[in-house]
Amino acid sequence: MKHYIIPMFIPHLGCLHQCIFCNQKKITGCQTSVTANQVNTMIRERLSAINQKRWIEVAFYGGSFTALPESVQNELLAPASKALRNGLIHAIRISTRPDCINPDTIANLIRQGVTIVELGVQSLDNHVLSTARRGHDSQSVTAAVTLLKQSGIHCGLQLMPGLPGEDWISLIRTVRQATTLRPEFVRIYPVIVIADTALAGLYSQGSYQALSLKQAVVRSAYMKLVFEQQGIEVIRTGLQASAELDSKTNVIAGPYHPAFGELVDSYIFYLMIAAFIEQNGAVSEDALIIRHHPQDCSKVRGQYNNNINKLTHSYNITKISLYADSSVKKGCLLFENHGQVVLLNSKEESEKWKC
Repeated sequence: MKHYIIPMFIPHLGCLHQCIFCNQKKITGCQTSVTANQVNTMIRERLSAINQKRWIEVAFYGGSFTALPESVQNELLAPASKALRNGLIHAIRISTRPDCINPDTIANLIRQGVTIVELGVQSLDNHVLSTARRGHDSQSVTAAVTLLKQSGIHCGLQLMPGLPGEDWISLIRTVRQATTLRPEFVRIYPVIVIADTALAGLYSQGSYQALSLKQAVVRSAYMKLVFEQQGIEVIRTGLQASAELDSKTNVIAGPYHPAFGELVDSYIFYLMIAAFIEQNGAVSEDALIIRHHPQDCSKVRGQYNNNINKLTHSYNITKISLYADSSVKKGCLLFENHGQVVLLNSKEESEKWKC
């Protein structure tokens, strides 16, 4: 059953700190938060427009939901809670800060029917968190995840590679620590420099250098490979494309790309093919045959056929032939070479990753 999300935006509502990278109004295009009446109207309108069976979820994005007074939380949640009780939707999701999770808060969320909580974690390096003015440390993350998992609420982490003070060692430690927390899922949002933020000021002064698109793709691919190898789903890489983010007046610098997630997946497929070639000795007179799931076609080829062109040039291969094959699972490649047939799963690739 396909997933359908009814999004509710509450930009900066409840936020206790002004993080250096954040301007949710610029990102979402929403200048004001939704009201309870608007939540109710949105749910009714979206439900009436759905003409097939879906797993439906109401999700509150932006802000720090559990930092709001409990009465405000319950007022906003009431229409979704009612829809959940009546069997019209299947789940309610909220986003919040790790240091705004405690037993009382969780008890109230459960009463209102909330089943998924996303924590804005960004990093698990205390120096990076301090530089980003997050106002919490990594221990707050561990405590929040522990409480949520004990309560039975599904927990997700939002991580931001490319924050000031982060390097590869810091990122690797963050990823390793995050895997030990065993969240149900992760989102990866490489840092982009948004107008009217403290980070934009640092960038204009030359005190901060944003990741290039290639650097962000490589770091995000590393993160995705490690998480998925550990059985932790990565549900998104890169910000959702929007007219606001496509505007050069809003995005000053950084690795924003409307198809960032596909670039990451394409790079992972490139790594898979390169690993096979290096381990199995494909040579210039060989024609390498690769079968893939039909939905992975563009990702395997790479944007503008970049993967195939780079591989044939780098490894001096005469020809790489790609065939869509629905019997091959998504994220997998079936290689035919030298009379051998090898199936490679992207989730295994993190074991061979070398920085």
